[in-house]
Amino acid sequence: MTVRLYDTQVQALRDFAPQDPANVTMYVCGPTVQSGPGIHHLRAALAFDLLRRWLGRRFGRVTFVRNVTDIDDKVLQNATDDEPWWALAYRMEREFGQAYSAIGILAPTYEPRATGSIPQMQELIETLIARGHAYAAAGDVYFDVRSWPSYGALTHQSIDAMEPAADADARGKRDPRDFALWKGAKQGEPADAVWHSPWGPGRPGWHIECSAMSRRYLGASFDIHGGGIDLRFPHHENELAQSTAAGDAFARYWVHNGLVTVGDQKMSKSLGNHLLAADVLAERDPLVVRYALGAAHYRSTLDLTSASFDDAEAALDRIRTFQQRATRVLGTPTPLVIADLPEAFAAAMDDDLGVPQALAVVHETVRAGNAALDAGDRNAAARALVEVGRMTGVLGMNPADPRWRGDTDDAQGRALDSLLQAMITQRAEARANKDWASADRLRDAIAAAGVVLEDGPDGTHWSLNDG
Repeated sequence: MTVRLYDTQVQALRDFAPQDPANVTMYVCGPTVQSGPGIHHLRAALAFDLLRRWLGRRFGRVTFVRNVTDIDDKVLQNATDDEPWWALAYRMEREFGQAYSAIGILAPTYEPRATGSIPQMQELIETLIARGHAYAAAGDVYFDVRSWPSYGALTHQSIDAMEPAADADARGKRDPRDFALWKGAKQGEPADAVWHSPWGPGRPGWHIECSAMSRRYLGASFDIHGGGIDLRFPHHENELAQSTAAGDAFARYWVHNGLVTVGDQKMSKSLGNHLLAADVLAERDPLVVRYALGAAHYRSTLDLTSASFDDAEAALDRIRTFQQRATRVLGTPTPLVIADLPEAFAAAMDDDLGVPQALAVVHETVRAGNAALDAGDRNAAARALVEVGRMTGVLGMNPADPRWRGDTDDAQGRALDSLLQAMITQRAEARANKDWASADRLRDAIAAAGVVLEDGPDGTHWSLNDG
């Protein structure tokens, strides 16, 4: 078993080995909650949901952190007198959570808000100033890019070839490429969007947030930093510079997902092709949306059209029809002893999360299962049924899973599933840590709510106790 991932810093496939063989640590840049989620947000979140699921399968535990940027220029700009910035941010955060849950994205281990880590950001800024890599000017604090020889290491650019940083006023910058770590309070901004600091009242810059939160929740060194390819520069480049300049080893692997286009055009509000997640989910079954967004390789540019969702629906129908047919014919077959996933499926997933190739194995198994049913080979059909369930279960795309059955517009059902999935994840982590008391408490709490858990080779599933 060797998992390989494409590291965008070294621009090559690398064998993946976590620092702790029993606990993969991942930090993924989450949304800036100035407005509701677009379909590209779902694609990005799903890419790392699939990676998280597979690494959990391979290594047993994944500590997964996805932040929420709830203080930002855009959040302040979109606030109104009737809805202050913090209320807007909270409402949008909930919209993101509902959209994530709708397509089966697992809840993160930790989901910190930027406003909850201001002291840690200030501490990191103070360290950078003390080390000579940042300076205060006119109430702001900037990172001095020319003080750090490795600046540009992520995207392989020279400083002189870079565009000026546009994240803050240039009023006190020594170099136009220096970027803001702390932004001094400006006239007209809300008084409750200001924090006290050694450099005067203000708020953090965007880039410092992720460096501080990843360090707080995962430590100075962690396995994987993820996000959309559009975040490589300047956001991730600046994160890498400020964290390593502060003395942290930071991310060991950099993984980025590709963009989403519509009709071969990059999504843009000005072009009118900005697909909102809510609109897509109102028109399409959530499982169809998950399949359509996840079926392409995570690093590819995904061009979405109506045909993308039609093709996904047809593919799922083929899987579902086989499962229903096999269940009717076989009834409850004698349990089969199947050691693990099909080798071709596992090999595809190990090879830089090759979901397209893994799905090809799923559909080949469906075809073989249907052929076995036609031939009356019950054992081969039963084996195919089990394997299809396991493979699609790993991908979170099993049509037979209870979460995908019934009324997909049932908001209460989606909320219940989201809560239970979070508790199931916590229980799995407790078991991985051999914290049996906590694992038992979680299971008892779930059982007391009338929910039955079934632990299987393709994960834990829940159902309501009808007894």
